[in-house]
Amino acid sequence: MLNWFKKKFTKKEVEDDPKVEEISKVEDLQDDILEEDIEEENIELEENIMLDDYISDNDHALEEEEKVLEEIMDTRQETEEIKNTIELEKVSDELPPEKPKEKKFSLFEKLKNGLTKTRKDMSSKIESILNSYKRVDEELYEELEEVLVTADVGATTTMEIIDRLKDRVKKEKINDPLAVKELLKDEIKKLMKESVADNTLTIEPLPAVILVVGVNGVGKTTTIGKLSHKFREEGKKVLIAAGDTFRAAAIEQLEEWANRSKAEIISHSEGADPAAVIYDGIQAAKARKSDILICDTAGRLHNKSNLMNELNKIFRVVEREYSDATKEVLLVLDATTGQNAISQAKTFKEVANITGVALTKLDGTAKGGVIIALQSELGLPVKLVGVGEGIDDLQPFIVDDFVEAIFD
Repeated sequence: MLNWFKKKFTKKEVEDDPKVEEISKVEDLQDDILEEDIEEENIELEENIMLDDYISDNDHALEEEEKVLEEIMDTRQETEEIKNTIELEKVSDELPPEKPKEKKFSLFEKLKNGLTKTRKDMSSKIESILNSYKRVDEELYEELEEVLVTADVGATTTMEIIDRLKDRVKKEKINDPLAVKELLKDEIKKLMKESVADNTLTIEPLPAVILVVGVNGVGKTTTIGKLSHKFREEGKKVLIAAGDTFRAAAIEQLEEWANRSKAEIISHSEGADPAAVIYDGIQAAKARKSDILICDTAGRLHNKSNLMNELNKIFRVVEREYSDATKEVLLVLDATTGQNAISQAKTFKEVANITGVALTKLDGTAKGGVIIALQSELGLPVKLVGVGEGIDDLQPFIVDDFVEAIFD
């Protein structure tokens, strides 16, 4: 339209013509509208771009947030697992540790294990001798004799065993040296059983009193403690009288064993009269209706007359105050001392009516043959043997088991 006006009118005419002016205004208005539209479109475009950027940024932010949340969840799970582990460990620490299962041994197995040193020294040598001979002769007997003497069977008892063995071999016309072993075992069993009728510790009928004698250091206190434990395990009510008032710390040691075995104890101060302690022990045993009263006594052997007077005084108190009780006088001997144990037994046998022997520390010596001499020479029944340091390692003595254990 504008071009048409330019062709038809002069410049002046056009400028003066009011129509042209209107048209110009219209064009200006159109230009303004166009500019506004363009500006609005630009704004809208910018807004769309910003929105896209925002959405894009938000999408990225969401992705990042999801990753963070996943990491947080994983961390929480790990934390819970660690916490549970710590709690389990804490509970485990608070619980008492599981005791390793101890292998249970029979009495014979314990005896056999305890006699390992004696068996190696005695039985192994006998086996070697018998295997080295082609026939049974005097030289073989001499070598067997030497082995028995060195195992502390004692000279007198050894000669008795060898004489019996010779008679048996001759009577049965044995020529094979290997057959001699069974005959030797059999003769030892016979000799021990002929000398002692019964090896059982006598506590029936109840109540019973056991007087424990022996020199210091042989294991009297330990024997009393293990005996108390044994009787308590059998459901018996045990009372201990601490009559060894002369040895330092003897009372304290006995009190400790009483605590371990859950037995009651009667004691006086150090240096008190042993007979007075035994008297109080008897009165307490009666009042408390105890099944067994175990009395410790002083272990002095430096003067036989003092020992005799002391023990006799105790025995008189027991006879007077506890006449209806079953009585055992138990001599405790240390197996590791060998023939010295025989000497101690002879001395105590002279001053007291010994009814039985408890032989301690049998597991620590090769001199287990001393048991044979105790029974055959002195006629003292071995009633208890200690085959270990454990509280259950004091066990009844059985002749057949003993001989089988040292020759097995």
